[in-house]
Amino acid sequence: MSLSSAPAAQAAPAAPARIAQHRRYLMCRPEHFTVSYRINPWMEPAKPTDTAKALAQWQTLYDTYVALGHEVELIDPVPGLPDMVYTANGGFIVDGRALGVRFRVDERRGEERPFMDWFAAHGFDVVEPVSVQEGEGDFLLVGDTILAGTGFRSTGDSHAEVAGVFGREVVSLRLIDPRFYHLDTAISVLDPVEGPGGVEKANIAYLPSAFDEPSLAVLRERYPDAIEVSDADGAVFGLNSASDGYNVFISPRATGFEAQLRERGYHPVLVDLSELLLGGGGIKCCTLELRGKR
Repeated sequence: MSLSSAPAAQAAPAAPARIAQHRRYLMCRPEHFTVSYRINPWMEPAKPTDTAKALAQWQTLYDTYVALGHEVELIDPVPGLPDMVYTANGGFIVDGRALGVRFRVDERRGEERPFMDWFAAHGFDVVEPVSVQEGEGDFLLVGDTILAGTGFRSTGDSHAEVAGVFGREVVSLRLIDPRFYHLDTAISVLDPVEGPGGVEKANIAYLPSAFDEPSLAVLRERYPDAIEVSDADGAVFGLNSASDGYNVFISPRATGFEAQLRERGYHPVLVDLSELLLGGGGIKCCTLELRGKR
C-alpha cells in the first residue's frame, strides 16, 4: 500500500471546552478548630490537631478562590463550635432562598441559629427546617435537579421538605459507607449549573462504592458521562471538591481523579486541607455556595 493510500490516523476526540463561571461562597475561619469529640470515622479526639496549620491551609483555599475571581463571604466563628468551619453543612441556598439545617448530632446543634441569622442579615429568605438534614452536605444542585443523600445524617423525609421549599425535582440516594456520611463526600458537581442562554447540561463525578445498588443504578442512568472515581481517591476525600465549571478544587492526594479531570478538559486546582480532614471535612465541606440574593 502506498503512503498516499494509507488510511488517515484517527485523532483523539477533543475534550469539551470548559467555562469558568463566577461563584459566591460562604466560609468560616477555623479559629476554634480542634477534634474534641467523635461524630464520624475520621475524628480521633486522642490525636493532636494543629489549629494554626488548619488556619493556614484554610487561608490558602480562601486565597485561591479570590485569586480566580470568586466572591467569598465570611461568617464569624463561634467559640465552642469547632465544626463551624464546615459551612456547607450550615444550609442550602437556591434562588435567594435559604433552608436552614437541623443537625442529627447534638455537638453541632449550636451552629443552626448562627447560620440562619447570617442568611437573614444578608438578604436571603430563610426557611426554618422541620426535618433532620445537614444542608449542602447532603443536598447537591445538579442542573435543575437536587440530589439528596440519606443513610447517616439527613433523614429521608427531609427530601420531600427540600422539594417543597425549592419546587425542584429531588432524587434520593442512599450512602452505605460510614466514611462517606454526607453526599458531598461521594459526589462532586463538576459542570456549571447555569450558563449563557440558560441551564446547561450538568455532570458529576462520584464514588460507586459509597452507594447502595439502587442508588448506583440511578446515577448511571442519569449521568452516563460521569466520572467514576476510584476507592483510593475517594478515601482521601478527592470528591469533596468545588468546581466553577472549569477549575475543580481538589485534594492533591487524589491523583487518579486529577488525571481523569484533565482528560475531560477540566483544570484541577490542588489545595491541601489535610488538617481539616482530621475533623472529617475537606474543600467542599468548607465551601457553602450562595445562590441568589445579595
